[in-house]
Amino acid sequence: MLEVEDLTLAFGGVRAVDGLSFRVEKGEIVSVIGPNGAGKTSAFNCVTGFYKPTGGRIRLAGNDVTGRRPSLITALGVARTFQNLRVFGEMSVLDNVRAGTHVWLKQRVADALLHTPRYRRTEREATEESNKWLDFVGLRGDRAGLARNLPYGERRRVEIARALARRPQLLLLDEPAAGLNHGEKAELLDLIRRIRDLGIAIALIEHDMGLVMEVSDRVVVLNFGKEIADGTPDEVRGDPAVVEAYLGRDADEEEVEAAREEVGGARAE
Repeated sequence: MLEVEDLTLAFGGVRAVDGLSFRVEKGEIVSVIGPNGAGKTSAFNCVTGFYKPTGGRIRLAGNDVTGRRPSLITALGVARTFQNLRVFGEMSVLDNVRAGTHVWLKQRVADALLHTPRYRRTEREATEESNKWLDFVGLRGDRAGLARNLPYGERRRVEIARALARRPQLLLLDEPAAGLNHGEKAELLDLIRRIRDLGIAIALIEHDMGLVMEVSDRVVVLNFGKEIADGTPDEVRGDPAVVEAYLGRDADEEEVEAAREEVGGARAE
C-alpha cells in the first residue's frame, strides 16, 4: 500500500530524514518510533505532500506520488490525523466529520446554489456516512453541538472519524494516544485494530511503547532521520541500536535495562 524508498528531507544543512525506507502492506499496522526529533512527523509530512522530499521515492499502491500535491495524494486514498488536534472548534461535531466526505462526494457548484435533488441526495449521503463513522469510533458526546465543547478524548475520536469518512486505503495516525488516560488508550488500541480489520493499512507514530508493542505488526525505528531497525515488536524490543538511540552510549547496566523496558513497554490491558 505504501512504499518509501531512500527518502531524504533536508532543511539547509540539516537532514530531518536521511535515507529512510519502509513498507506498509494492506491491512497491516506499522509503527514508526524514535526519540524526539528523529524525523517521524517529517516523514509523514513527505508521504502526505506537505513537504517535498529532497530525494527518494514514495509510492502509493504502485503510484509514484513523490512531491505531489496533498489534494492528489488524498484522492489516491490517504488520510491522516495530527499530533496536535485539528478539529474545527466552531463547527458541529457532525459537520467536522462531514468535511471529510468532500473527497468522494459528487457535487457541483450549481447543485449547492440551487439545492437540486442531487445536492439533497448527496447531503443525506454525507450525513449518513458521517454518523456511521461516529458510531464506529464510539463517540459519546453531542453530535449537534460545537466540537470545541467536547472533552479532549472525544475530540480525538472526531478527528479519526473525519479521516475515516474520506474512505482511505492508508491511514496515518500521528501520536493518537497523546493526552489520553489509561482507559482511553485501551479503547484506542481496540479502535486501531478494528480499523485494520476493515482492510485499511495503518502507519502509526506513537511514544506510548506499551500501545506500540501491543498493536503493531511491525515497528520501524528512526534516530536522527535514519532507520536503525525494522522488524516485529519482539525483534525491535531487544535491538541494542534501539536501546542506545533511546539512552545514549554511556549508560550503565541499570539504565540499559530501564531503556529496554521502555522500548518493550508494558502490555496494554
